[in-house]
Amino acid sequence: MSGIGVPTVTLGRAPEHQFSCSRAGCRDEALWAIRWRNPKIHTADRRKTWLACEPHLETLREFLAARDFPLEVESVATLADPEPTQSTNE
Repeated sequence: MSGIGVPTVTLGRAPEHQFSCSRAGCRDEALWAIRWRNPKIHTADRRKTWLACEPHLETLREFLAARDFPLEVESVATLADPEPTQSTNE
């Protein structure tokens, strides 16, 4: 499961990203990011992200929690694109 960030076309403004829910068959707007890892196969610094709309947040969170996967729930606003890094040639 993975959500896809789809840019929204706007006139005269910077484009906004709309993220889709990761629940199978759901394309509603995701408001939540569930960051998780499977400790049997992922190192402590590795995180996967599932996106959730409001109605599917608990379903997806409970699915991961039932498997004892470490997880964090945060707003998709925290997924904003990072500032581009500038490289310098020295």
